[in-house]
Amino acid sequence: MVVQAGRCFIQEGAPAHDFYVLTGGRAKLFSLMPDGRRQIVGFAEVGDFLGLASSESYAFTAEALGEVTLCRFPHSAIDRLVERFPRLHGRLQQEASSELVKMQARLMLLGRKTARERLASFLVEQASPCCAHALKDEHGPLTLSLPMSRTDIADYLGLTIETVSRTFSLFRKEGLISIRGASSVTLLSPGLLSDMAGGIKRS
Repeated sequence: MVVQAGRCFIQEGAPAHDFYVLTGGRAKLFSLMPDGRRQIVGFAEVGDFLGLASSESYAFTAEALGEVTLCRFPHSAIDRLVERFPRLHGRLQQEASSELVKMQARLMLLGRKTARERLASFLVEQASPCCAHALKDEHGPLTLSLPMSRTDIADYLGLTIETVSRTFSLFRKEGLISIRGASSVTLLSPGLLSDMAGGIKRS
């Protein structure tokens, strides 16, 4: 199925009959607080499973960032799918483990990290799916596509948009990143940003 930009394909609180596999594009995941404020809880990448852990209802809303393509499967079909595709069982276990790791990392992000460490963590997180090796050493620049808005990034990091914009500007002045347009950021020093995200200070 194809979902156009800005459209939601999972609604928080709706009956969780299906789960989805993202096969193209990106999506933002968010929850609404009782007073109407929004909290972005994650950004989905190609290959991510969405709604897999839901019980009776979905715990978040998923909105397409740009055009998104998805495969939709009913929860009731999981056993049949695993029987037909045995390797899927390991993939589902991996996905469950990954969700736990992401949850722990997010608690650390919101509870202990500075604004600089939070933004560095976000940039490293966005680079990790395709370029994890380049974050361990001082490799060359990495260019990222960031289809989410600065407001989305601020919501995700638990910061104000002013703080996010100011920190982006500081990173650019320090030669850590370059920015081209609203949705393209190049990590000029991936290793330094990775260290910063982990709270490591280089002399």
